[in-house]
Amino acid sequence: MEQAYGLYTHIRANRVRSAFLIVGLFFLVYVMVFAGALLARALTIDASVNWLVRQALHDTIVAAPLATIGTVIWIAIAYRFHQALIDLVTSSHEVTRKEEPRLYNLLENLCISRGIPMPRLKVADDPALNAFASGMNPKQYAITVTSGLLEKLDDAEIEAVLGHELTHIRNGDVRLLVIAVIIAGVIGFVAEMVFRIMFNAGGSARPSGWSRRSRSSDGDGKGSGGAFIAIIIALALIALAWMLSLVIRFALSRSREYLADAGAVELTKNPDAMIMALRKIEGRGELQSAPSAVMEMCVDNPRSGFVDLFATHPSIQRRVDALVRFAGGHDPGVLALPEPAPEPDASENAPPASPAEGPQPDGAFLPSQSPLATGGQPGPWGPHSPIGPAPPPSPWGPRRDG
Repeated sequence: MEQAYGLYTHIRANRVRSAFLIVGLFFLVYVMVFAGALLARALTIDASVNWLVRQALHDTIVAAPLATIGTVIWIAIAYRFHQALIDLVTSSHEVTRKEEPRLYNLLENLCISRGIPMPRLKVADDPALNAFASGMNPKQYAITVTSGLLEKLDDAEIEAVLGHELTHIRNGDVRLLVIAVIIAGVIGFVAEMVFRIMFNAGGSARPSGWSRRSRSSDGDGKGSGGAFIAIIIALALIALAWMLSLVIRFALSRSREYLADAGAVELTKNPDAMIMALRKIEGRGELQSAPSAVMEMCVDNPRSGFVDLFATHPSIQRRVDALVRFAGGHDPGVLALPEPAPEPDASENAPPASPAEGPQPDGAFLPSQSPLATGGQPGPWGPHSPIGPAPPPSPWGPRRDG
């Protein structure tokens, strides 16, 4: 980031890299097809590894069009219904200017200032502090903020968060992320299904047409024992494709957060507001009901993997450091937000206790037993002291009668 959001060259380069990443995800789909074909061949014929690989390659070429069509259909279904699913799992609902005038006006002003089409505005009923953009075309684009975010952030900070999400939409990040999540979902689903069949079903994993047929590479009918090696190779390819799909998906998300932060500063001209928003969101963005795919779209994703490679977002500290260094912002450090006031205890509204209850610990009397409440005169130690002269203090503290 030179000036906030000023790196249009970096944005264009980022889009090119993202396109290559999406192509890489499609390549992984074909790797999965090849691994499945190799696994099917190895489970039915005991032959040399070379022969099994050649046959699996032939099967992959034959099945590639079907795999492509199936992936495109999967994307089309998600294209049509993904927003409804997101709204369902996050308890989100669309709001109008009348329902949320403060939020609506902030977003509208940002869009008008930059000539950006106004996306739909939604609110998720969740105490977490977070927001995300979704959609795959201008008619579907929506920005969702949580009720917790509206409660804890001021107008300038909310405006910065909205600018962050508008930048994701403007740069095409949202569409790419949705497609990546969809394709990675296909790979993950197939990988999980294969491993469940192989390791949970035991001997029943063999197809009903299993036979002990053998075939050597030269066709003499002698088994070479290569089936076991082929099975290991197929399972390793499936696991590798699944892991790479996760890495690619996470890389798509991580590489864009810095640019989205810078875009928010460019839109609002207020780096401190973006920094304050990030500090308030830090550690408070967990949407309990949202799946990991939705959390990857949020301003911050507190869910992290076992190594930094599998974290979908850069840390808040790194993002703040970038804004301080390149946008001239000021970091207040980690913030502790005030907790909401506790609900009043029902006992506070209870009727006064009966005088029959007698004195309380430390010689105090209930309000209903005080001399003022009963028409007496206050003693020398306040209205709740007993009538008459007080006993002299002892060296061991207040005297207790009885």
